[in-house]
Amino acid sequence: MEDNTFDSVAYDKNTLEFVKVANEYCQFLENSKSIELSGFVDIARKIMSLLYLKACMLPNVNPMLDEEPEKFVNESDWGYINNILREKLGEQDEYLEVFNDEMQFSEEARSCSISENMTDIYQDIKDFISAYRIGNTEIMNDALWAVKDSFSLYWGQYLVNSLRAIHNLSVGDRY
Repeated sequence: MEDNTFDSVAYDKNTLEFVKVANEYCQFLENSKSIELSGFVDIARKIMSLLYLKACMLPNVNPMLDEEPEKFVNESDWGYINNILREKLGEQDEYLEVFNDEMQFSEEARSCSISENMTDIYQDIKDFISAYRIGNTEIMNDALWAVKDSFSLYWGQYLVNSLRAIHNLSVGDRY
């Protein structure tokens, strides 16, 4: 197979725009330790909204390789980012989750963590960006397939749930 085919969905305009926003999201979280809480909330609200929009615009893609894309974010990386976010958000980190299948059978509210959701999103996005940087069209294609699939199954919902909580922080002047 041709390794560097620019006709691939890996080079589609919407894919490249997603790559840019995904990279900005990762850099934002990696550098968030030095950002004041109010600035963090403001940036998070904007970049998460844009990330969701760009993920919705990704082209349809099918995997090309037999094996799953390589994972780059390890447990230590995840923990580092999560600790930064958890410390940053403090008592504002938890929010009540209303969009959960288990809620219909429970009498108790379920709380979730903005920091955990944002870190889970980071993990999938960073794995995608890292694979994409390899520059092999087949690997880029499959990384795109994996991140889009994961968006549909997991992190898209984590993102909108956390965005609801971030929005609440931004307009509620709670920090």
